[in-house]
Amino acid sequence: MRDSTDMATDPLSDTLALMDARCAISRGFTAGGAWSMRFARPHRLKVTAVVRGQYWLVLDGAAEPIRLSAGDVAVFAGGNPFVLTSDPALRPREATTLFRASGEPMLALGGGEEVVSVGGHIDVSRAGEDLLVKALPPVIHVRSGSAEAGALSRLLDELQREMSSARAGATFAADQLAQLMFVQVLRAYLSDAESFPPGWLRALADERLAPALRLMHNDPGRPWQLEELARASAMSRTTFALHFRTVAGVPPLTYLQNWRMRIAERDLREKDTPLATLALSVGYTSESAFSNAFKRTVGIAPKRYRDAARDAAREAVRTAAVQT
Repeated sequence: MRDSTDMATDPLSDTLALMDARCAISRGFTAGGAWSMRFARPHRLKVTAVVRGQYWLVLDGAAEPIRLSAGDVAVFAGGNPFVLTSDPALRPREATTLFRASGEPMLALGGGEEVVSVGGHIDVSRAGEDLLVKALPPVIHVRSGSAEAGALSRLLDELQREMSSARAGATFAADQLAQLMFVQVLRAYLSDAESFPPGWLRALADERLAPALRLMHNDPGRPWQLEELARASAMSRTTFALHFRTVAGVPPLTYLQNWRMRIAERDLREKDTPLATLALSVGYTSESAFSNAFKRTVGIAPKRYRDAARDAAREAVRTAAVQT
């Protein structure tokens, strides 16, 4: 059970926290005239945003180039290389080479500053890869005319100022602005959730399911009954069960179990909570019942999952130490 001060937490905030989703804007560029840059496959979610001007985004595997204009933001999965260009017919130069030679956070291309753009990436945990990356389309294009455009435009202007300044705390401020920008992009994307395939993203955007989802997220250890959740959403048991499955792709209690397992995964990775205590916190009356449910859902016993996660963390630290 959460403290009363946390009861206002909404399911999207809960999920973003669970995924440890962090948006970082690390570079940008100004450009004029004819220019073209090719970026290697980023292997993670990528974000690019236009502060001024317009240009083309050409994503490998996409049917058509995407025209990005001032105030537009694009988020795309990191599975394919891409090109940012004034003209898709131009032969691109390698972005890595250009940014390395510049050594500045804002690269100057061509002549003038007709275009000002910033870009970065979104890091997520393993849970985020399963929940977010696999649920998103190849590209989310939020246009400047969307409902979230006003807030995005203000964030972009301030972000560009922080990246171009040498003020104390500029890097920290830019990271916080990037986080807010990512939330605005997701809000814009979720506003068209009715066109999504069944899944957790569509469920989070469904106003009829919101009361039931808040109950499950705020108290995942409680043995919720279908009747309680249906009543909270002002639907009959049958209507609620059918609507939930249509929207989320799974029955309500399966969603609850999956959410409990995501919480358990995070705890096993980050804490030393005894398994018996963890079992109770996510709604299981015994350690053995929890272990069986975890293994059915995740495919590995909780203790082995914890050991593997710690081994991976130690290896990551060793690798980082060698690279530095």
